[in-house]
Amino acid sequence: MVSESKPTSGVTGAFIIVTCLFFAWGFITALNDPLVAAVKGIFTLTRFEAQFVAFAFFIAYGLISFPAAALLSRVRAMPSIIAALIAMIVGCLIILLAANAAVFTLVLVGLFVLASGITILQVAANPLVAALGDPSKSHFRLTLSQTFNSLATFIAPILGSHLFLKGLEVKEGVVVTEEVRQRALGGIDTAYVWLCGMIAALALFMWIYRRTVTAALPAPAADSGQGVGALISDALSSKWALFGGAAIFLYVGAEVAIGTQMTAFLNDNAIWGLSDAPFAVPLLGATMGSDGIAGVSVEEAGKAVGFYWGGAMVGRAIGSVLLARFSAPKLLAVFTAIAAAMCLYVVMVGGVSAGFVALGIGLFNSIMFPVIFTITLERSTASTEATSGLLCTAIVGGALLPLLVGKVSEITSYHAALIVPAACYALLCVFAIASHKAKVTLRDEPTAATVH
Repeated sequence: MVSESKPTSGVTGAFIIVTCLFFAWGFITALNDPLVAAVKGIFTLTRFEAQFVAFAFFIAYGLISFPAAALLSRVRAMPSIIAALIAMIVGCLIILLAANAAVFTLVLVGLFVLASGITILQVAANPLVAALGDPSKSHFRLTLSQTFNSLATFIAPILGSHLFLKGLEVKEGVVVTEEVRQRALGGIDTAYVWLCGMIAALALFMWIYRRTVTAALPAPAADSGQGVGALISDALSSKWALFGGAAIFLYVGAEVAIGTQMTAFLNDNAIWGLSDAPFAVPLLGATMGSDGIAGVSVEEAGKAVGFYWGGAMVGRAIGSVLLARFSAPKLLAVFTAIAAAMCLYVVMVGGVSAGFVALGIGLFNSIMFPVIFTITLERSTASTEATSGLLCTAIVGGALLPLLVGKVSEITSYHAALIVPAACYALLCVFAIASHKAKVTLRDEPTAATVH
């Protein structure tokens, strides 16, 4: 057996690298927000068509989550993580090819491959973080890793907007010049070249630390591996696994639909497109960086989206304190009710104030994913692996609901389309109230959920 003095520094190093994985997938996921606006302008897409960026990315969760869970139940975490990182590199390379060839369909293929790798990575990362160190501090390590994930989701829209959206227009009827189009494609190329290099470096470091990581993980139970069919059957046998899956579907769908349309929403003349009010807000205005032209351009709007995700980062810190004092179902009911009310305000009032309210929804999204995840694990009669697999599959809501919101916004307006997320949050409030009254299944403590 390895002596205790040897793994201490090695395990710390491995934990740092794994935390970098959390940062990487958070950054890549949030980069979709400015990418939706960019491809809309570059390829002259409708609002509905632009949302296929979210569809191509999040459909991977629906198709890959159960196979990833089955893979992880049969092999150790390290082979799964290395395979995931290789898939992510391939996805980045396909997007690079798509940017150089200016083919939208190829962009979607690259996003699907990239997201498939991220899906496998997320399934493997939770138990890995829990195992790398003192078991009594596993929740602290997971929270720390999630903080870096949240930090990445704040940075990505700001950097992505700078690279993708400079001089670009997404409003219907505006012609994008070839020069602006090529600059936007070049920005996409630059972003994914750097991502490809970062992921390759992470893969190398994970390979270097593979023995340390493998030694830190608990030995798998004999004959513990379950096939995809058995996992699905087990998950479908539990009423609460199904309820939780529906809740995750609604939550992720609402959050992603708001985020991917936020850039165009803020740039719309009915919100901030003709206003300079956001530049008067100190931190927000400085981040957006006024170009001196009246109104909020699409690039400036894209940078503001970072505050939607930044609100979620702040909300997780506040939520952690509140969860120590209030039950998870009660807090979830309050947060979902407030989010629904904020969406309704945007729908019914609109105008400049609606832009600030929409950005604030991220603050109340903050605790929803981990709380829904753990509430479901506590009440599900299916195995943890099967329940987790179903919940990760349900992230496919991020593929389907943005398409619906995109179509509704075409028929009505960007702000009126938030009626769909409002309905999702209202249903989540019902889920929270029902879970408060439901029986908790006593078994091993549920694994804390990573943010998607």
